[in-house]
Amino acid sequence: MAKSEDRHFRRRVNSAYFTSVISITLVLFTLGFLGLVVIQANSLTTYIKENIGFEIIIKPGVKEADVLHLKKILDTRDYVKSAEYITTEEATRRLSEVLGEDFIDFLGNENNPLLPSIDLRFNAPWANNDSLAVIEQELMQNKAVKEVYYQKSLVHLINNNLRKITLALLGFSLLLLFIAIALVNNTIRLAVYSRRFIIRTMQLVGATESFIRRPFVIKGVTQGIISALAALVLLSLIITTLQKQIPELSLLIDLKSIGLLYAAIFLLGMLMSGFSTFFSVRKYLHMNPDRLFG
Repeated sequence: MAKSEDRHFRRRVNSAYFTSVISITLVLFTLGFLGLVVIQANSLTTYIKENIGFEIIIKPGVKEADVLHLKKILDTRDYVKSAEYITTEEATRRLSEVLGEDFIDFLGNENNPLLPSIDLRFNAPWANNDSLAVIEQELMQNKAVKEVYYQKSLVHLINNNLRKITLALLGFSLLLLFIAIALVNNTIRLAVYSRRFIIRTMQLVGATESFIRRPFVIKGVTQGIISALAALVLLSLIITTLQKQIPELSLLIDLKSIGLLYAAIFLLGMLMSGFSTFFSVRKYLHMNPDRLFG
């Protein structure tokens, strides 16, 4: 009879342990997936901003050497990601490809309205209206520059929408983190609850609080590690599947950010489980014995 009760108790403990691992894994996976979305959104934001740029139109008659000198100066600026010199011939060729016919045949080479230009792209932190206005003023002071063209309203719209999306994702991430901590804490408390009489028995035989608490905390941390590893495997499968289905996503994947996310999920799993176990065991160590049966 005693052996049967012992087996029943072990099954309950193992079931509680397994349930805790599954619950924590799902919570960490959800957090990791949201983190992945945030990282991809940030990469997309950077990609969009770095494709915002100026078309610097060069005045007629300016020597090519002067244009190349201006390009060389721009290449040294912190705000410049890339600068491409487009000759009149190259601009003509590109426009002809777009139109599907050689419009120079109608106008003649001497009447070509296209001027050489420099296609400028900016680093993401500089791709906002205030910074672009300052850069525009600086460029217009150059004697070789006829005009600086960019869509100001589009830049404002892009930055405004990206800011809203970023704030929404940040707020949702904080809310989900709070919910995740609460769920993990409740899961751990239920698992410890099933072993509250063991804690009480160890107290009665004179075991110290640290001695009682140590194996629970170690097991809690182990739960966190196993759950984190399982969540990371699921995340890796998601990333691999998405890359196969949508190859363009590979352009937005930042391996450094993904590595930091994996490290954060791993540490979060350990810390949440460890601290939740610590405080749950502490609660039963100081609980009135009469309340153990409640």
